[in-house]
Amino acid sequence: MALPAYATTGQRVWHYTYRTFCGLVLFFLVAPLIVVIPLSFTSSAFLIFTPEMLAFDPEGYSLRWYRLLIGDCSDALVTTVCSDKWVVGAKNSLFIAVVATTLATTLGTLAALGLSRPEMPYRKLIMAIMISPLIVPLIIVASGMFLFFAKFKLVATFTGLILAHTALGLPFVVITVTATLVGFDTSLTRAAASLGSGPTRAFFKVQMPLILPGVISGGLFAFITSFDEVVVVLFIGGRNQMTLPRQMWSGIRQEISPTILSAATILVLFAIVLLVTLELLRRRSERLRGLTPA
Repeated sequence: MALPAYATTGQRVWHYTYRTFCGLVLFFLVAPLIVVIPLSFTSSAFLIFTPEMLAFDPEGYSLRWYRLLIGDCSDALVTTVCSDKWVVGAKNSLFIAVVATTLATTLGTLAALGLSRPEMPYRKLIMAIMISPLIVPLIIVASGMFLFFAKFKLVATFTGLILAHTALGLPFVVITVTATLVGFDTSLTRAAASLGSGPTRAFFKVQMPLILPGVISGGLFAFITSFDEVVVVLFIGGRNQMTLPRQMWSGIRQEISPTILSAATILVLFAIVLLVTLELLRRRSERLRGLTPA
């Protein structure tokens, strides 16, 4: 946003200094991606920029590691280490994330509807407990989940991982849906009730369409959290619950391969698509609530 014409010299200096500082912080956060993405296209088996890559020679670039990522063993140079473990990890991550997101979105939306009512007792205490996974260090959360799930024999099972990821994604849904309900006009549901609509019909026909952007945003946050989670998987998951982030973690410890960078690049692009979707949903929610002009 441009400065107004009446801005003083000090205000202009502060404005541009602040923008420069924000740009440097953003560059610091994005700089690792500038290295990871080009290296994922290397033709070398080592994590280095070869002279051919620096000279932009096409011979220095290859999709070899992306083919290895999907289990394509046609390349003779990588046949000895080729397997479908990356594909299996991606399928497991997708399955766990979809189920956990569905549960977290459903339970989080119901919880937000109750927490948004001012007459609900102990509302602040319940809210603090529900968002505690965002505050407590993840290693402590994972340790507590392991000890609790071990009593019910849920360790090394998909059910345990799904429940754990649901608990991690639930706070994001609660926060986003609760924030959306703050600007909701409750007179709309009262008007629907006065016209003969029951609570369930009023919710799905009146309230749900207006808070849907917040629900979807919370669901996407929960999906990203589940899909990228590795600490909880290390504690609760077993050999049969190998997810994509866990496979990347194991690959870093056991074998340094550009395949890890290929997987990281795909995850980065996937996260960018989801974040753009979240921003579009946020703007749509603001337009529906009348906070920004259409």
